[in-house]
Formats: sequence, C-alpha cells, structure tokens
Amino acid sequence: MSTQSTSRRAIRALTWLLLICAALAALIGSGVIWDKQSWVPKLALDLEGGTEIILAPQIQEGTQLTEEQLAQAVGIIRQRVDSAGVSESEVSTQGGTNIVVSIPGTPDQATLDRIRSSAKLEFRAVLLTDAVVSLEAVGGTNGGTTETPAPTPPPFPEPTADPTDGSDTNWIGSALYNTYLTATCDELDAAGANVADPALPLVICSDDGLFKYVLGPVEVDGSMISDAQGNYLAGSNGVQTNEWGVYLTFNAEGTTAFSTVTKRLTVLTGVRNQFAIVLDGRVISAPRTLAAIADGKPVISGSFTELSSKTLADQLKFGALPIGFEVQSSETVTPTLGVAQLQSGLIAGAIGLLLVIIYSLIQYRALAFVTISSLVIAFGLTYLVITYLSAANGYRLSLAGVAGLIVAIGITADSFIVYFERVRDELREGRALGSAVEAGWGRAFRTIVVSDAVNLLAAVVLFVLAVGNVRGFAFTLGVTTVVDLLVVILFTHPLLQLLARTRFFASGHPLSGLNPKSLGAVYRGRAQFVVNEAITGAARGKVSKEVRKRQTIAERRAAENGGDS
Repeated sequence: MSTQSTSRRAIRALTWLLLICAALAALIGSGVIWDKQSWVPKLALDLEGGTEIILAPQIQEGTQLTEEQLAQAVGIIRQRVDSAGVSESEVSTQGGTNIVVSIPGTPDQATLDRIRSSAKLEFRAVLLTDAVVSLEAVGGTNGGTTETPAPTPPPFPEPTADPTDGSDTNWIGSALYNTYLTATCDELDAAGANVADPALPLVICSDDGLFKYVLGPVEVDGSMISDAQGNYLAGSNGVQTNEWGVYLTFNAEGTTAFSTVTKRLTVLTGVRNQFAIVLDGRVISAPRTLAAIADGKPVISGSFTELSSKTLADQLKFGALPIGFEVQSSETVTPTLGVAQLQSGLIAGAIGLLLVIIYSLIQYRALAFVTISSLVIAFGLTYLVITYLSAANGYRLSLAGVAGLIVAIGITADSFIVYFERVRDELREGRALGSAVEAGWGRAFRTIVVSDAVNLLAAVVLFVLAVGNVRGFAFTLGVTTVVDLLVVILFTHPLLQLLARTRFFASGHPLSGLNPKSLGAVYRGRAQFVVNEAITGAARGKVSKEVRKRQTIAERRAAENGGDS
C-alpha cells in the first residue's frame, strides 16, 4: 500500500471524527439557543437534589392494599419515570402503603402527570348517556365532526331479568338511575369512580365534566394492552390529519375480548352502539362501533395534543397501576451527596489520568503524545455525548456515572497499550515503522474489539437488570466503551500512521519509543537469530534493560555464547 494512500485514509478518518464532534456540538448548541438547554450535563438526585412526591393509595372501603399490588405499582411507576431516559430517579415504598418518588431537578408537567396518573384504563359498554352522539367511530371509515343531540332520558327502566352481557339495560336499577339523574361530576369523583368494582355497572362523567354516562361492567382493561403509541390520526380517506390520538395494540387475550365486544355492539342501536374508554374514572372517548375490530389494534381519539397523546401512550404502554394513587405531598429535597463528593470524584479521575500519562511517558517516551492526545479526544467526545443525551433524553450524571467515566480511563489506556505493543512486536520482527504500524493494527484491532465487546455486553446486562444509580454507572460505562472504539479507529491509528511518516519516528530516534535497536532481536526458529547490535551488545554485557526484558531463554543463551547462531 502506497504512503500517499495511507495518508489519505488517515486524513479521511480524522475528518470523520471532526464531523462527528461538530455535529454533536451543533445539536447541543441548537438546544441551548432554542430550547434553553445547557452546555453542561444535568446532575442527578445525589448531586443536585430535586423533587420528592409521596403517593398515597386510593382503595375501596373495606379492602386492603397487598404487597403484590404495591410492588407492581412501584415497578410501573419506575418504568414511567425512566421512560424519558436515565434520569437517576428513585422510587421506593414508605410505611408499607405509600410510594415515594424522588426526581432530580425540577420535573416538567408531563413527567408529573405520568407519575401521578394511575392510567387505569377500562373499556365499558354505554348503557345510557346525556352526551351528544359523535359520528366519529371505531372500526369504520366515516369519521367526522357532525354531532346530534342525545335522546331524552327515558323513564326509570325497571329491570325485568338478570343481565346477560355488558350491554344489557337490566344492569340499570333504581338507585343507579337516580344517581345518574341527580349526582354531579364532582360528587361522582368523590364517590371513587376510579376505584369502582369492575364487575358492576357505573355512573361516570366525561373527562371535561360536561356529560354523564351509565356504563356496563368492565369487559376489557388496560392490563391487556401490549403497546401504545401517540401519533397523528388518519382521516376517512386514509390521509394523515393534524389531530393526535393513541394507537393501541392488545395482547392475545385483549384481542379476543375486544373482538367479541365489538361484534356485539355493531348490531345495537343508539347509545348502546357506543363503547366508552374510561381512564382514571373519566370517559375520555365513547365512539360508535361500525365494525368488529378483530386485529386488536383500536385507536383512541379525542381532544389530544402531541404531548398529552404521548404521555397517555407512555402510561398505557408501561401498564395500568393495580390501584389508584393521589399525591399526598410534593416538596423540594436537597442533594444526598452534593458538589463536594462530585469534586472528590473528579479529583480521583484526574489522579488516575495523571498516573496513566506518567506511565506512558516512562514506557513509550515521545509516543506518549499519541496516548495523551487520544485521551483528550476521548474525554471531549464523551463530554459531548453525555451533554447531548442530558438535553435530548433526560440523562443525568450521578456519582456512580462519574465512577463509570473514571473506569473508562483504564479501558481507553488498555486499548492504546495493546496497539503500541503490537507495533513494537512488529519492529522486533525487523519491519520498517510504516509496515509495523499497519501489521500491528491488524493484530491489535481484533483484540481491542473483543475487549470492548465484553465491556459493552457487561454494561448492557447491568443496565437492563439494575435500577437507580447502578444503571447510571452501566450507562456511562457503555457510552465510554463505544467512544473508546471510535477514538482508536478514527484518531489513534490514523495519528500513528501520520507520525510514522515523520523523520523523528521513522528513523527510530531513541526518544521516540519506537527504536528497533533498543527493542531487541527476535528468535527466528531452529536456533537462528537476527544478529544485530542488540545481540552483539548482549554478548559484551551492554544489552539495554528493554532488550533484556524482551529476550527469550534461547536468546539469552545465544548472548551468553557470544552471539553465535
């Protein structure tokens, strides 16, 4: 391979690295200008403090909160909090009943809504309502905005038999009907509509508080949802509209149940053709049913914005809480560790970095320039990635994350050492420096990739299985491992390729760290050696420490015999 071709490839790699850094800096800068972001990463709860929210359970009178329900609720809330990224939040229990959520910094409204809402989703058949009947429908194509007044409530419908399905009006007794006629939405909320028995009918209001419904028992619930996405709705002609909705995907059980219910509703008339979607004790949508939905993929439409649709999708995706919760208190908390501990961690990292630099200078002399430059580039690239993720994905740097960054110094230094030693081995074989750099890279690259792959696998497993600060450590470890690979490929190797063309390094200057004479001879097999000044010098007792350290037993014997082959 020609020298010019090698130089072009080296310059191309360095250009790619520069473009990556420039792109990250541009993304961070745009966030600073337009989204009031910062050029520094956000800190986690242990270093900055934040907001502590205590959630108290809402349960029916006469029932008790079980440990299983509480553990399930903690898991769901933790998933919701972490859905925006590695935020280093903490979710724990208090007194065996309450849930304590500690969030770093000042959380936005969407995060608070995601935590506070129980996202208890239920699908109930409509039996009676004073709401207008919308032409917007589920399972059909005639969506629209035209509305017609609901029929005047009929006289009290005395039950004549036991109800046979969720749409049977025999569910409506005198007490339920009187509640429907007289109770206000505030009274219904206070009565605990969101914790009502799912096996019984229910009087409930719409989410805007304007209309009331009498609904049958729950026939499909949120636990049957396997996925939810907030996105634009499609119009009657299949063209995307400007309205937002939530696209649901049921599991096998939910698909079967939803198909059964929608098949029944399609043949009913009036309000009984509607299927109410109930979220946390309020009807958020009650569309008509034009066709059975057999694929388990209904769409929730309503007065959604982009933020509200995606917030609801997150709540449903990560599961409905087994019970409802209300905010008992919300207050600001101070850092559990503080800036002093952060400074201590940074000092520890600086000491480790200094030791690596000192070792490089002693072991590799001028070649340590490549080590120091690579460490600086790795630090800069890691800083840009962490800062960007902090702004875009809610990542927050904790003390455990700082520990992950410190460990990365060793990982990065290990890659350099593997590469440099491979190059020096090639020089001992008698290669010229340019050839030794390419051959050494080919041998070192496989080792570096395997080492980084093991580190990355460990970081991924730790991130998936752990919670809290441990996830922060795993995340930074994974990021720095990827950065190490990029720096070695796009900076360390190209830089050494270019330095190999300089007279100082190519001539094997004693201070270059790549002097073939000081690196020693190599045993060639069958008792044959490359006879050079190193071997003859060994015979005279003038071998350098480097040569003596690298000699094999056969080489030492040959040196003792005066360098004869």
